[in-house]
Amino acid sequence: MGTFNHYVIVKFKDGAVVDELIQGLEKMVSRIDHVKSFEWGKDIESHDMLRQGFIHVFLMAFNGKEEFNAFQTHPNHLEFTEVFSPAIEKIVVLDFPSNLVKAPA
Repeated sequence: MGTFNHYVIVKFKDGAVVDELIQGLEKMVSRIDHVKSFEWGKDIESHDMLRQGFIHVFLMAFNGKEEFNAFQTHPNHLEFTEVFSPAIEKIVVLDFPSNLVKAPA
């Protein structure tokens, strides 16, 4: 069974307190054992035209789709969604099994 990824690209609304949202997200994933790994970043290189307002990206990895499904319905995730969702102007979500071509060194 391979890794299943949850990839989220976000443009937050003006006035959203992004640092607090990210801290809440980090806290939430640390309390849910189904999350194998979590990483996030903020674009600092792309041209505005290419990123189309999206500058934050979040990636969670799971040990298979079953673990991802359990995360989706976990009470901590559902509670956090109520805070996170209203702060989003635009979002792209991709959920996919991973096809590893080159492993980290």
